[in-house]
Amino acid sequence: MKLAQVRIMLDAEVLCGREWLDREVKSACGADLMSDVLAFTKEQGLLLTGLTNIQVIRTAEMSDLVAILFVRGKRPGPEVVEMAKNMEIPLLSTKKQMYEACGLLYRDGLAGCSLKEEHFCRQNPELN
Repeated sequence: MKLAQVRIMLDAEVLCGREWLDREVKSACGADLMSDVLAFTKEQGLLLTGLTNIQVIRTAEMSDLVAILFVRGKRPGPEVVEMAKNMEIPLLSTKKQMYEACGLLYRDGLAGCSLKEEHFCRQNPELN
């Protein structure tokens, strides 16, 4: 799924990185604990979060994430936006709650990013 499709689906505002909306998103992760993001996300993933601090940008860079989408209408400060621009990490914001945003993405075929989820599915194929 392209990041541009995510923007339309979640009625999201682009805070920076409009020129990178053609990037492919392979999975999504909804989290506010950056340790969980580091532990469970995959490359080319999308992070949905309510946190708006510098650590979110640093975590996204370390995890090779495609973009960050802030939920509940959250908007980071100018220093966070500037860091994201410098690191070429698109930032978007949606008024949707995290649960709803993640659900809409999952419904339209975007996979989750949890390693535990993959392990669980392999161990319990009857539930797939």
